[in-house]
Amino acid sequence: MDMTRQTDRDRRHGGESAGRAPVAEGMTFREVVRLLWSRLLLLVCCAIVLAIIGVVIAWVTPPKYEAKVLLVPVTNNSQESQLGGLSSLASQFGGLASLAGINLEGNTKKAEYTAFLESETLTQKYIADNDLLPILYAKKWDPAAKRWKVTDPKKVPTLWQANRYFKNSIRTVATEQKTGLVTMTISWKNPRQAAEWANGLVKMANDYLRDQAITESERNISYLTGQAAKTDQVGIREVIYSILQTEISKVMLARGNEQYAFTVVDPAFVPEKPSSLGKKAWAAIGFLGGLLLGAAYVIGRQGFVGT
Repeated sequence: MDMTRQTDRDRRHGGESAGRAPVAEGMTFREVVRLLWSRLLLLVCCAIVLAIIGVVIAWVTPPKYEAKVLLVPVTNNSQESQLGGLSSLASQFGGLASLAGINLEGNTKKAEYTAFLESETLTQKYIADNDLLPILYAKKWDPAAKRWKVTDPKKVPTLWQANRYFKNSIRTVATEQKTGLVTMTISWKNPRQAAEWANGLVKMANDYLRDQAITESERNISYLTGQAAKTDQVGIREVIYSILQTEISKVMLARGNEQYAFTVVDPAFVPEKPSSLGKKAWAAIGFLGGLLLGAAYVIGRQGFVGT
């Protein structure tokens, strides 16, 4: 009789353990739905709270606009053909050109041009020339007094800091491998300024690289002219005059071409819609996040209690 009662107790305990096992070790879909439905009010409260937080985030965070400019790095085919025709002479007299810093291999400098769009030289020059520090750090600037609000010199924004800010948060440069097209994107809270900066950076890059090329070619012309006056060998003179012709062509092409390094396929236009998430999107994300967070809490708590 006692053994029969013990067996009944064991069966009852076993049935209770079996009934709790799905909660502790894994619940069926139907059980999860029932559990969540019974805690519906808690889930809705979590969703509403996080939705409100999302709206607050969207409210205090200014929207950002993206202005894009599409570019093609310039390749001067005529210059390449001239340099290619000198390759046989370069094998014999290449040392003369190398002394002048002249490259006879016809390097198109595409990678160099693209890298210059992200260079510190270009960024700092553009920020300094356009006086962008008060705009980039508007919270620290007093427009009425036209001075910084902070008095500590260590806290006054610098060009170095602005350059890092530009690089990490404002400007991105992407190159499409198949077509070679370069896209520069400026992301900023003011749409007009975003488009202005994108177009302005490209123009400054073209102007800077063009002036640099003219300066280098004029230096080469001066050097080669001096070398031609020093030698009486006809062969060397022919090489010098051929290279001189190339350098003169470079100067002429650079002076007559405003888009020296980059051809603008599509300039940046003032964007009409922000690229960042709006209040409705933040509210929807917060609402869904609240539901998921509340569901995870309910299921986790039930599993913990059930064990």
